[in-house]
Amino acid sequence: MYLYKLFHFYFRLPVLIRLLLTVSILMLSFGIIIHVIEPEHFPSIFDGIWWAFVTGSTVGYGDFVPLSSLGKIIGILLILTGGGLVTFYMATVSSTTIKREEAIKRGDTVFKGKHHIIFIGWNERARQLLAMLEELNKKEHVVLIDRTLKQLPQQAGDCHFVRGDPTSDDILAKANIQEAAYAVITADPAKQESHADQTSILTTLALRGNNPKVYIITEILTKEQLSNAKRAGADTVIRSNDFMSTLFFHEIFRASAVQPFEMLLKILAKQQFSLTDVSEELAEQTFLQISNTLVSAEYLLIGIVKQHEIMINPSYDTIVTTEDKLLLLEPM
Repeated sequence: MYLYKLFHFYFRLPVLIRLLLTVSILMLSFGIIIHVIEPEHFPSIFDGIWWAFVTGSTVGYGDFVPLSSLGKIIGILLILTGGGLVTFYMATVSSTTIKREEAIKRGDTVFKGKHHIIFIGWNERARQLLAMLEELNKKEHVVLIDRTLKQLPQQAGDCHFVRGDPTSDDILAKANIQEAAYAVITADPAKQESHADQTSILTTLALRGNNPKVYIITEILTKEQLSNAKRAGADTVIRSNDFMSTLFFHEIFRASAVQPFEMLLKILAKQQFSLTDVSEELAEQTFLQISNTLVSAEYLLIGIVKQHEIMINPSYDTIVTTEDKLLLLEPM
C-alpha cells in the first residue's frame, strides 16, 4: 500500500521533476555501487557520485576511473543507461522551454502576479498607454486580453498576453482577475459604436462579478450607454467621443489663426496629466474660481471627475466638492 502511494505520487509530479529525480537516484545508486566495488580508487561515496555524474553526462574528466573488470562493467551500464537518460532530460528541458515560450506568445499561459493592470482590447489607445507607462518608468505589471490577436505584438513590450473572450470567466482567471488592481476597457474600433458599447458593458459586468474590488475604467462611445456602464460596475467612464467632438468644434469655429489641430493634439499628448483630490481650501468653490487659483501655480484645470464621470471643461458655475477630483494639465 505504501509503495502504491509512493508510485502514485511520483507519477503525478511534472515530467521535468520526475526526470530530474530519476537521474539523481540513478547517479546516486551507481556512485554508491562503484564505491563499494572499488573503495581504493573511490575513497568516498561522494567520489563515486561525482564519477557517476561526470561519466553519465559524457563529460569524462578522467580523475576517477574504474580499474577492475566489474567496475568497468558498471561503467558501461552507466554510460548506456545514464547517458541516454541525461540526454533525454536535456532534450525535454529544451522542448519544454520552447513550448512555454510559444504558449506565452499565443496567450495560453496563466498570469500569477498580483496588483496588476488588465487592458481589455488591443488598439492604438492600448498601445499608447503601454508606451506612456514605459516612458514614465512605471514599474507596473500589465496583462493584455484580446480575442483577435494570434500572438503578442512587438509593440506591447513585455506585458503578459491572454488570448480569448474577456467576458469568459476562464479567460479572466488566466489574467488573475481576482488579484488585479485596475482594469481598463477600451472600445473596439472594429465594431459599430452601439455594439462596441454593449461589449464594453458586458466586459465590465464580467470583471465586476469576478472581482468586486478591482477599479474599472470603461470607455463608452455613445451617451445612451453611459448609465448602463455605471450600473454594470464601472468606477470611471471615459466618454472619448465627447472630448474629441469638442476639440473638432473649437478647431472648426476658431476665431483667429492658431497652431494646426494636429499640432495641438501632439502638444496635448506630450503634456503630463494628473488627477488630484480637492483640498479643503478649494472645496465648495466654482470651477472658474478654482481654475483662476491654479493658474497662478502654472496648472491648467481642464476638467473634473464628479460621481465617477469625467467632465471636460464643465460649466464655470459648477460647484466642486471634496468628493470630486481635479483633472490638471501640468506645466511642461
